[in-house]
Amino acid sequence: MSEKIIGVIGGSGLYSMDALEDVKSVKVTTPFGEPSDEYITGRLGDVKMVFLPRHGRAHKLLPSEINYRANIYGMKKLGVEWIISVSAVGSMKEEIHPGDMVIVDQFFDRTKSRASTFLGDGIAGHVEFAEPVCGDLSKVLYNAALGAGATVHMGGTYVCIEGPQFSTRAESKIYRSWGVDVIGMTNIPEAKLAREAEICYATIALSTDYDCWHEEEESVTVEMILETISKNVTMAREIIIGAVKDKAFEGRSCSCASAMQYAAVTQREAIPEKTRENLSIILGKYL
Repeated sequence: MSEKIIGVIGGSGLYSMDALEDVKSVKVTTPFGEPSDEYITGRLGDVKMVFLPRHGRAHKLLPSEINYRANIYGMKKLGVEWIISVSAVGSMKEEIHPGDMVIVDQFFDRTKSRASTFLGDGIAGHVEFAEPVCGDLSKVLYNAALGAGATVHMGGTYVCIEGPQFSTRAESKIYRSWGVDVIGMTNIPEAKLAREAEICYATIALSTDYDCWHEEEESVTVEMILETISKNVTMAREIIIGAVKDKAFEGRSCSCASAMQYAAVTQREAIPEKTRENLSIILGKYL
């Protein structure tokens, strides 16, 4: 059996995994440019882990400046089969309090200007995305969160906005009327690209505030978010440590591993050689 490799993409406040042993920094080149930072590889017990700070270790990248394609491509190149995404979000529901965790199961895309596919440049295709996260991985994270003592909600819709500004009160109220559960700026197109890369993907969404819809609460500020994040990050690390012990990582029975099998619709002989080469680790087995 091949070695299981779990990836973690850390959001605001999570710039390292302190529990890793045999730590190395790895620079990865991709056809899509530079990832957010060097990847940190190491071992968590008998599990190999690859960690990447989404915004860079110095938090230098805005949500729209993140090279999501390079980040996911690099994970794929390093052999990652599962990605645990850790993301700070605002709560859109009274019952999701600041400090709570949400294992989201749906996304609503309100981004405007981000590259969201590996396809193009002579190859067209469409990947199924009705269920945008891996159900198996989500269950693992939920159980690990319970085991760590977190207040966790299973399931919920994450509306992803462009940013970097927070929502206006009018926007926040409209999103809330749509029935979404949390709001953030980074999980799209990350989840879309993970699906194209045939990597299982799930999110631990860390609620930091009530956005600005909750008029009885203070409007969201950076100071408020950072204070809550500092409390959440330790819990998020504990959840990840608990999750990697799950036997679900012994193999994949979900559909994520073959998501691209029928996605490409371009006639094979028409695909440019350079595009074929760039996508060899993603589509090579089907071309």
